Amino acid sequence: MKIQDFDFDLPSELVTQFPTEERASSRMLHLEGSSGVLRDAMFADLPRYLRAGDVMVFNDTRVIKARLFGVKSSGGRVEVMVERVLDAHCALTVIRASHSPKPGSKLLLADAIEVTVLAHEQDLYTLRFDHERTVIELLECYGSLPLPPYISRPATETDEARYQTVYAKQAGAVAAPTAGLHFDESMLSTLSEMGVVLAHVTLHVGLGTFQPVRVENIADHKMHKEIFDVPQETVDSIRRAKAGGGRVLAIGTTSLRALEAAAAAGKGELQSGHGDTDIFITPGYRLRVVERLLTNFHLPRSTLLMLVSAFGGAENIRRAYQHAINERYRFFSYGDAMLIERGS
Repeated sequence: MKIQDFDFDLPSELVTQFPTEERASSRMLHLEGSSGVLRDAMFADLPRYLRAGDVMVFNDTRVIKARLFGVKSSGGRVEVMVERVLDAHCALTVIRASHSPKPGSKLLLADAIEVTVLAHEQDLYTLRFDHERTVIELLECYGSLPLPPYISRPATETDEARYQTVYAKQAGAVAAPTAGLHFDESMLSTLSEMGVVLAHVTLHVGLGTFQPVRVENIADHKMHKEIFDVPQETVDSIRRAKAGGGRVLAIGTTSLRALEAAAAAGKGELQSGHGDTDIFITPGYRLRVVERLLTNFHLPRSTLLMLVSAFGGAENIRRAYQHAINERYRFFSYGDAMLIERGS
């Protein structure tokens, strides 16, 4: 398929800049993938689409304060964005500077952290944080929240709470799993009391989630790698649900990618696992685990739009997005939700 198959015109005013006053007050568009039928709803209606024995799979990654500002030893200013924490003292980063720092050079970040440039490959720099505290601890203390590039304002204290799911636990993402931002504690309690099983995976969302597809033929696109973990408890919950006629609802594309990566590692059978994944899900991909997907509305020409097109059917998704534009749905990270039933 060609990249233009995933393009659309989006009015700029539909790119959401601020969260709703309450997490669960967004709208929700429901798409039946098999029939293509669209229904306008509210996110608060979600329990009506679930029943006891269903499993919901959440990505429990936690967004880190990945942006740091500082200077090179020469005095030039730098901006460092952590892409991935490699270990307690090293991280893979993107650096913005008037002149690229060379391996072996030093940076001083936030007037407090000395780092050494270990390597530079393509657009990524490996940095060693020369400090007794860990990278995660230093970022929490000195870093700032990395809002997506389409939010054209600085991060605020409100964002530090709202650009984080209420169930976030595992620190490591540089972007939020945004479908989960709609859930509050009350909604989670309601679903649990209904007998819906709430399960978790971890996928640390990287900066590549915002990377545009620059090739004409999408089969030529190289996906970024992200760390994922699918615990045995989640695998067992999904197996029990399927055996009892329950359905699996992935909360967000990242949860779906983690599950499909684990199934691919198991040669088609879902199994627990931990590692890197660069799985690229496009129309024609054989999905193995998930019957339903809750997601936000995604960027034109993005890999996330390709994934939902694989899930709900490319023509269905084109119609759904045009409907969302016509009905003034809110797009992207702080936008409205979409519940997709998998197409045949």
